[in-house]
Amino acid sequence: MDIEKIQNAKTKYIGKEIHFFKEIDSTQTEAKRNVTKYSNGTIIIADVQTKGKGTHGRTWHTKDDNIAMTIILKPEIKIKKLEGFTVEIAKNIQKTVKDLYNINLEIKLPNDLLLNNKKICGILTEATTIKENVKEIFIGIGFNVNENEFADEIVDIATSLYKETNHTYCREDIICKIIENIEIELEKRI
Repeated sequence: MDIEKIQNAKTKYIGKEIHFFKEIDSTQTEAKRNVTKYSNGTIIIADVQTKGKGTHGRTWHTKDDNIAMTIILKPEIKIKKLEGFTVEIAKNIQKTVKDLYNINLEIKLPNDLLLNNKKICGILTEATTIKENVKEIFIGIGFNVNENEFADEIVDIATSLYKETNHTYCREDIICKIIENIEIELEKRI
């Protein structure tokens, strides 16, 4: 993973601080576990997650060559301003893949992206609040980029860019575009 390339994305603060783990339990868990030591816009990235978090308490399986990351945001906004934020992130990821590779992903509301009717990306957005004020937002993104083998229990429902096209893709290019788009979306809400 080329961390410097991601840090050079066209963002003001998202991705300027990155903590990379070869293997971790979950980027989302790490972000929440140590949130006080991470600054606004920090990204936690891992090659392998052993206990990645999906929606409804499901596990998100992650191996090398995919994207497993959590973005930590500390905006000073009201919770109401976050309405529809996860859907906008999904639209931004959809746009990223279309712009970079001319591949059309389908959004399964509110937080999944599909390719050929199989899940390719999931978004887990969690926020901590004090009354109606947002303290932190944790945006977990699991994206199957270059995965070529899936466990038997998910082989019929999950896919990757590589599996569908037989091409290898640059994770850093995808991450840069995603964080640039998320920062633009967040700025609209502040």
